[in-house]
Amino acid sequence: MKKKKFQLSLLYSISFILLLLLTGCWDRIEVNDLAIITAMGVEKKEDDLIELTVLVFVPKESTGKQEMEGGTSGSPSVLFRSAEGVTIADAMSKLQQKFPRRLFWGHAEVLIIGEKFAQEDIRPHLDFILRHPQLRERANVFISKQNMEEIFQLSPPIERNLADVLYELSKMKIGMDVTIKTLGQMFVGDSKAAAIPYIEILPPKKGQSKKQTITYITGTAIFKEGKMIGLIDEKMTRGVLWFRNEIVDAVVTVKPDNEEGYVSMSLLRARSVLIPKIEDNRWHITLKAVTEDDIIQNGTRLNLQKRENIEMLEKKLVEEIEGRIQSAIETVQKEMKADIFGFAEAFERSYPEIWEKNKDNWEEIFPNVTVTIDAKAYVRRPGMNIKPALFPEEEVIN
Repeated sequence: MKKKKFQLSLLYSISFILLLLLTGCWDRIEVNDLAIITAMGVEKKEDDLIELTVLVFVPKESTGKQEMEGGTSGSPSVLFRSAEGVTIADAMSKLQQKFPRRLFWGHAEVLIIGEKFAQEDIRPHLDFILRHPQLRERANVFISKQNMEEIFQLSPPIERNLADVLYELSKMKIGMDVTIKTLGQMFVGDSKAAAIPYIEILPPKKGQSKKQTITYITGTAIFKEGKMIGLIDEKMTRGVLWFRNEIVDAVVTVKPDNEEGYVSMSLLRARSVLIPKIEDNRWHITLKAVTEDDIIQNGTRLNLQKRENIEMLEKKLVEEIEGRIQSAIETVQKEMKADIFGFAEAFERSYPEIWEKNKDNWEEIFPNVTVTIDAKAYVRRPGMNIKPALFPEEEVIN
């Protein structure tokens, strides 16, 4: 009996102590008290000030009149506001003064950096972004020459807001997909070089408002030591993606020799690997690339049932891929001398001891690395219509 009484008293005591620890939601912040940011942009202003612009989600209240008239009940809207400061942290604190709600950065999916701002060393500012407890490391990063006010006041015709547009473009892998986290990894890597997708405003259709359009990816900005040093176009970007084994989606159109019309092929699978080699103090790297494609359009008179015609198209496909890779080499390696290909990491993995002795001289070594391209292409599916669909039988080339 005494033992049971002791157990009950002990249980009551523990329960009482636990009740004291249940402090409730004294520090809660309701959603109604938050201003949810979906995108942010930074750019350089006069007097060395930094302007921080944010896109804020604003839910609209539902009205019975809207519903009866067939309107969109509770449809979301956005607003943008800006503030200046000597650092991003300073601008952020001043921006808070312009909102009656607490700014919440946890849903910021996009960071846009102004081109003028990017031409200076952005690494100290990236340090703050990586340290901030709310800012997403998975947020996508872009560079733009247009000012943030022009960009953030756009009203995309399909997506809810600009942040959704850029997020979806990044997921499609039509250009480089760079997040805050991957950008930080590039800057602290052995090459000290980085690449960020470059965006511009798509001109609106005739008769449409200047705001009824979107931004889209037009190329890639190249960085060294935290500073933007140049820009490459979409075609060269494809060459860079081959080096980085990041080719996901592509359509290549070729023109067969001595034949009118074009053949378009869609990427089915692709893989590339870098094979480094150091011999007699000469640095050499081989890019082995393999692509498998489907024929999605035959605008020629070629009969794709013939193996020789398929082999000719595969050869043309290899030439097109090698051309894109070679243009990236000439511009990025020879002119800009920025290792965004991943050469440094490849040599470090294969030759750790040699790399340790030479890593401080990589700036001089990288432009002189000999690059060999070993590309292979295979047309796996010529399509249901093996013969040209719109040419008479007698005009088909066998």
